[in-house]
Amino acid sequence: MGVRSGYDPIEVDALIGRIEATLGRGGLDFVPVSADEVRQAKFRSKRGGYHETAVDFALEAFVVALETRATSPMRLAMAEPTGEMLREEWFETQAARVERVAFRTGRMGTGYNEDEIDAFLDRVVATLRGTTEFPLTGREVRDAKFATVLLRPGYLIADVDSFLAGIADILDQRG
Repeated sequence: MGVRSGYDPIEVDALIGRIEATLGRGGLDFVPVSADEVRQAKFRSKRGGYHETAVDFALEAFVVALETRATSPMRLAMAEPTGEMLREEWFETQAARVERVAFRTGRMGTGYNEDEIDAFLDRVVATLRGTTEFPLTGREVRDAKFATVLLRPGYLIADVDSFLAGIADILDQRG
């Protein structure tokens, strides 16, 4: 069997780099990209290139993430308690919520690296419970960058980003 043709890896990687930078997960030296630009992307064919169908499905997932980012994410933070519920009990409730969260899987094997997200959420839980020497801040959660995966299970990017936006607001209250 010969080597089959596919999308030029250099062109595909360049576009994905721009997408990740636009989504806040890459370098800042890229020109931002729009969902429409991703939809209209065309790549040269090259022997040994990326599988076209896999790239097309991955780009569809990125379009969803770009469109989701264009609208402001829903904030999930609850108002801090007053009265009956003690402050620490409220943060424990939030920690338990983080432990229970279940993200949908990205379409066609695209999304955030599950192991990275799970480890990060463990740090969030420890911060909410006050059991770490290195607590996270809301700013650190907002600035967190995660690897994306292709052709293997990964958490849906929009779900994770929305959830973490709410967690960042909660951590701002932890102070």
